[in-house]
Amino acid sequence: MTRKIAVLTSGGDAPGLNAAIRAVVRTAYYYNFSVIGIKRGFKGLIERDFCILNPRDVGLIINKGGTILLSSREPRFKEYEYRKKAVSFLKEEQIEALFVIGGNGSFQGANLLAKEFDFPIVGIPKTIDNDTFGTDYTIGFDTAVNNAVNAIDKIRDTSISHERVFVIEVMGRDSGFIALEAGLATGADVILIPEYPFPMYRVIDKIIKSRERGKRFSIIVVAEGVASAKEIAKILQKKLKKFDFGEIRYSVLGYIQRGGSPTAFDRNIASRFGVFAVEEYKKGNKNFMVAYEKGDIVKKPIEIAFGKIKKPDFKEFEISNILSL
Repeated sequence: MTRKIAVLTSGGDAPGLNAAIRAVVRTAYYYNFSVIGIKRGFKGLIERDFCILNPRDVGLIINKGGTILLSSREPRFKEYEYRKKAVSFLKEEQIEALFVIGGNGSFQGANLLAKEFDFPIVGIPKTIDNDTFGTDYTIGFDTAVNNAVNAIDKIRDTSISHERVFVIEVMGRDSGFIALEAGLATGADVILIPEYPFPMYRVIDKIIKSRERGKRFSIIVVAEGVASAKEIAKILQKKLKKFDFGEIRYSVLGYIQRGGSPTAFDRNIASRFGVFAVEEYKKGNKNFMVAYEKGDIVKKPIEIAFGKIKKPDFKEFEISNILSL
């Protein structure tokens, strides 16, 4: 009898999910596993929304954003009775392991299946926020940063033309990874991230000194976990009024950062993650997460991702301050 595994995507979507699904499915078939796809994450798991995935089903998806398996957030999965129901469905389908492509919350939910029912799980990390502890990189981050960079570059053209201060809000929840990388790549004058507070008086001082040096526009990139761009623009409007800066504008990039075709890096890392996950499971390993560490792909206990805060490299924050003259 052919061995059978299942795969789902859970939580927020991220560019590269389809590349990871493709890699899991095709690697599984290469090693004589069959694959069941679970629609809409844990919601589909407790509603038995299953489908067969073969190598042809995952053709022509490596370049597509979003996820062909769809995704959702399912509060019912926090209840024991629904987790028990989910495992019963998996066993009835003779599925021997569940591959979860998700972030911290998804991994914690999946880990309950391993702890409560001894059901094997494998985690593949994805989130545009790049905030999953235990791995240097998560699927979707590079694309999100590039999406933000493209948008900020366009806004800068208007900022220069009208000699304005622009405050640009990027995604990241409570994490500053996107803001830091996108701000550094676009030469932002100020980058505001939750991990390394930068007081408003210093923001104001930096903008004023920049104007004194002859620079007639400023770009401020703020992570949503710090404050809204609207709030910061309102404060700056009041504080800079006497210096004749004109109207302070703001822009919220929002969900455009999570969409679109994944970059080559995200396609490749997602593919490598998927292959590694299946091969490690085939070797007999279970209840682990795939991780990217110092350029290598490794496996770690899935619990390592729980309850810990991953911070950006402070050196990069210092570099942005040095370069923003």
